[in-house]
Amino acid sequence: MTALPVAAVADKREAGEKQQGGVPLADAGWAGAEPRGTPDTSMLMFFDNVHGLLRVLIISLLAYAWLVFVLRLSGKRSLAKLNAFDLVVTVALGSTLATVLLTKDVAFAEGALAFCMLALLQWIVAQASIRSSWFSDLVRSRPRLLVEDGDFRDSAMRDERVTRAEVEASIRKSGIGRIEDVGAVVLESDGSMSVLERSDGAYTVLRSVAR
Repeated sequence: MTALPVAAVADKREAGEKQQGGVPLADAGWAGAEPRGTPDTSMLMFFDNVHGLLRVLIISLLAYAWLVFVLRLSGKRSLAKLNAFDLVVTVALGSTLATVLLTKDVAFAEGALAFCMLALLQWIVAQASIRSSWFSDLVRSRPRLLVEDGDFRDSAMRDERVTRAEVEASIRKSGIGRIEDVGAVVLESDGSMSVLERSDGAYTVLRSVAR
């Protein structure tokens, strides 16, 4: 075997040191061992560093307290699910809280502003719905009558994509055991079903329900 010149061996050793981040290959090991000073990756599955844990602890207390304050200030409507926009705001509040707690790139002030904006938007939509029936119909779907006087309204159920089994389940939950005893089943705007027991009088609460 032809021996390499001393200068070539020195150049190869210098190139190897650069590839290993400045750690000599003799120290790192020629068998592919990691360089000295590499952090223990077995602990990364639990936490990155103590600073990250302290951040989550402090931000959790601040963000939770601020969210409760915003909800108390905005009123009970903030957690209501009377229409699709209310549901979106409720989900967005929870998503924003999780993002503020776990995302290091989002500061607490940004999350606090997001809470305020969501509550403000919901207040604006609620006020506009009260003052304008057109806007109310835009953001809120009308309740739909699915069962009337013990008879299933199949066309309404097809339009709302509801099966008889689902309607019967809601009737059972209401404590009624016979479909003949059901006066009305209404699919509400939030997707829940209201069951009314059969009555001899007229149902005055069904005036706003679509048939």
